[in-house]
Amino acid sequence: MNPYLAGTMLGLVLLAAIYFSGRGLGASGGIKYCVVSVVGAITPEHATNSAYFGKYFEGGAKPLNNWLVYEILGVLLGGFLSGLYSGRLGFKVERPANVSSYRRLIFAFLGGTFFVFGAQLARGCTSGAALSGMAVLSTAGFVTMVAIFGSAYMFAWFFRRNWV
Repeated sequence: MNPYLAGTMLGLVLLAAIYFSGRGLGASGGIKYCVVSVVGAITPEHATNSAYFGKYFEGGAKPLNNWLVYEILGVLLGGFLSGLYSGRLGFKVERPANVSSYRRLIFAFLGGTFFVFGAQLARGCTSGAALSGMAVLSTAGFVTMVAIFGSAYMFAWFFRRNWV
């Protein structure tokens, strides 16, 4: 997609999210709510008695009934429909010739894991802390965006042969 059109559409989606829900976009929090729900399903007593997990179950609350979970489901559905509409729906591991599919998937998984962990430490991800923060002219949003892209630029040289 044309990057100017995609950027404009992302901006309109962000504006609509703020207008209709009173909140910006964000994805890492939805993953947290899913993990909290899994912990609650496996060990309910631990989850309700834990200082960290307990706050998500106060008053009979259900962590999966959070707007961020619905947002992630919408992203998955939208990605599926986009792939279906564009004729690009399928499973494929894109990788350079010198990297195995297994290595590519392992590094992608590790990168995603580190990013979600960092997003939880930073209290937001690229879409939540950076884009939504910048949309309301938050200093923290601008700092987060610089930190995310600056650190990605610094580390890209060390890992580039795994991607290109």
